Amino acid sequence: FWEGQSYGVVPPGTREDGTPHAARLYSIASTRYGDDMTGKTASLCVRRANYYCPELQADDPTKKGICSNYICDTKPGDEIKMTGPVGKMLLAEEGDSEAEYIMVGTGTGVAPYRGFLRRLFIERTPANEFYVGKVWLFLGMANSDAQLYHDEFQLLREARPHQFRLEYALSREETNKAGEKMYIQDKMEEHADEIMEKLENGAHIYFCGLKSMMPGIEDMFRRVADSKGIEHDDWIRNLKTKNQWHVEVY
Repeated sequence: FWEGQSYGVVPPGTREDGTPHAARLYSIASTRYGDDMTGKTASLCVRRANYYCPELQADDPTKKGICSNYICDTKPGDEIKMTGPVGKMLLAEEGDSEAEYIMVGTGTGVAPYRGFLRRLFIERTPANEFYVGKVWLFLGMANSDAQLYHDEFQLLREARPHQFRLEYALSREETNKAGEKMYIQDKMEEHADEIMEKLENGAHIYFCGLKSMMPGIEDMFRRVADSKGIEHDDWIRNLKTKNQWHVEVY
């Protein structure tokens, strides 16, 4: 597999109509070599999906995520049915040593970015030695105890301060300039001028996470473009034509 791709996991059992469950896709959070550098493993970032019922004052077992709970309940040595790897929207620009990346994610959408960062900055491979560009990572989550891979990213920020920047949007702990909850688009808007300048200069921007984040981000870019006298739709279309705009949401 390549960094930015996904594996499918097929949970056991059948649906109510008797047909097998379909595969659920999960972004791969490791590089092609795996966290153990053997090339025989892959890491997935999976959030256990449960629904808390206020009436029951407990998790409703009829509404829990079938596949996420299956994966989270597996034990070392268990065999699972998988498909893939698949995906081509989030692949990095392997041949460009000076490429700049702006990576935007919410929740488990951080997974492919971890793989990118390990390949570019951590693993001792030719890719690491070759890359001299910069990465700017924007992550959105509810609160600080949901900061996935936080320790890894902090160490990386200390080791590569001139190449790696990290911004968090914590919706339940921070407020935006209007005094409202801080969402990912609000954090990006704080740096909108610099983001747009980087995109104009050829940077690649990636989006991964819940699809519900995209309308807010798109509205933010539209406001900023309008304030600069830029025709938003043409600007986005140009980025897509140049393969600078990469979206993988679910």
